[in-house]
Amino acid sequence: MNKPQIWIDADSCPSMVRNFVVKYSAKLQLKVYFVANKQINCAEKFPYEMIICSTEKDAADNYILEHCDTEDLVITRDIVFADKLVDKGITAINDRGTTFTKENIKPKLAERNFDFQLAQIGLVQHYNEGYDKKKFALFANCFDKTVHHLLK
Repeated sequence: MNKPQIWIDADSCPSMVRNFVVKYSAKLQLKVYFVANKQINCAEKFPYEMIICSTEKDAADNYILEHCDTEDLVITRDIVFADKLVDKGITAINDRGTTFTKENIKPKLAERNFDFQLAQIGLVQHYNEGYDKKKFALFANCFDKTVHHLLK
């Protein structure tokens, strides 16, 4: 069995998450890929590969979809992309500690689409809620469980 590789949709991934994933994965000798349309740095000195895609819409998502396998893990905040991953049988989590599954992805996608429509007509405003230690702890726990599940 091949070891899982870790793919990070890196454009919107918090640096705290990127640093943690690289350090954690080094201990287990797992490959980590940051995929984005620009250089994304990491404070950790452990190895990871930076893949820079074109600035075309969904270029990074498409790259990950084409190159990851069902034993891999993808970290993304993008619900539409997560839906494509789940359909392909690929494990996907977000940086808030949510595992995307066949059972929860369609309701999350519907909620995202509804919120997007409300925002388009001006009924709600999206705001950056920030990223704190509580959200990171939820992610770290989810990441640990998911990686160990994939290693079995």
